[in-house]
Amino acid sequence: MTILSAAQPPLFTDTETRSTHILGPVFFELCNLRIEASTAPAVPPSVIAPSNSPYIVASDETFSVSVDVHFNSTPLTRSLLCLGMKVEIQFAFEGVGGRAKETDVSEYVVTVKDDFDYTITWTGTPASLELTQGLYAIAAIANVSAYQHPCSQEVLGYGYMAARLLQVYPA
Repeated sequence: MTILSAAQPPLFTDTETRSTHILGPVFFELCNLRIEASTAPAVPPSVIAPSNSPYIVASDETFSVSVDVHFNSTPLTRSLLCLGMKVEIQFAFEGVGGRAKETDVSEYVVTVKDDFDYTITWTGTPASLELTQGLYAIAAIANVSAYQHPCSQEVLGYGYMAARLLQVYPA
């Protein structure tokens, strides 16, 4: 039995060496979408009540929604982060049923040298977003692009995550 192998690509010289991954890939992970209200969660075995749930907030109660972004470490990633990339997160509040409204807010950070981990947070009240009483599904949409750089204004990467719920009740 003869085993055939794929032919190697032709060489231009007898001492040719080439690398196809000099700078390496650039990617990021979007994770840990979370909501934090101005009150602490109940300590078990206590019963959760609106006054101590991070997911049930009064219309005038301060809360925050945040997400973490982690970049890989390759020479190209380090160079791009050092040049200053804009990591913008659009937080979408999608009303679920009833008269719950829909709105979006965005926040961003600009990357710095040798920092691969970022947390992007929006803080406010449901009233500041004009959210009415109801249930809201929250999603985070990431756009990564060059920040104030004349050579590139295109979006270089997108990300999306969801699956957090927020209930708003009148104050």
